[in-house]
Amino acid sequence: MRPGDWSLDLDALLLVPALGLAYGLLARRFRPERWRIACLAAALLLLLAVLVTPLDSLAFHYLLSAHLLQNVVIAEWAPLLLVLSIPPALAARIDACRPWHALTTPYVALPLWVVVYDTWHVPVLYDAALRHPDSLLHLEHATYLVCGLALWWPVVHGSRLSDVGRAAYAFVAFLIASPLGLMLALLPRPVYAVYVHAPRIWVSALTDQQLAGIAMATEEAIVFFAVFAWAFSRALRDEPEEAPA
Repeated sequence: MRPGDWSLDLDALLLVPALGLAYGLLARRFRPERWRIACLAAALLLLLAVLVTPLDSLAFHYLLSAHLLQNVVIAEWAPLLLVLSIPPALAARIDACRPWHALTTPYVALPLWVVVYDTWHVPVLYDAALRHPDSLLHLEHATYLVCGLALWWPVVHGSRLSDVGRAAYAFVAFLIASPLGLMLALLPRPVYAVYVHAPRIWVSALTDQQLAGIAMATEEAIVFFAVFAWAFSRALRDEPEEAPA
């Protein structure tokens, strides 16, 4: 596959229409606000952008940096937008499902997301997923998306976290997620065999890995700090004023 080729990725071609159809049917009953519909549209467009456009060809055959961009969209950005798109009434119905309620407990959701994300980046598993796109790679993407939804659920929906708790949750998430990107940026040699032996375009394998690590660490700093700042500002706004003496 050439760098400019588009992809027929089943993850996107089946999932995106299914999500859009399901949301359209549910929207007739739960009446989401326009900004929530915009969040859904943005999430679906992001998934198509990283799984169908030439970015997928670059990620699969040429550049680690493209693949890590694909991963953060599937594991962080798209799940956050999907969770934001769900109106509170529907979220309450979903949260009543005991397995989902247990999965989205903050003490479960955050460690699970970090473990899944870091485990798939272990070189032997990372290379194996790229060599078996019809099985392991689909499983990788599915676990990213589900764990990403669980990660953001307690931040957006439910009353299990106060605004201060949401801010602390986002800060801790950044602390335990950022070492992976920093490690990739600082390692003295490339660690993923698929990209070591991939046809070179634009940059060397080591430079590609360093750029990928820097981009990942920067992206996580921006996303998690934005969520932290939002929650912290809400906490300050809702803090009761001290009564006059």
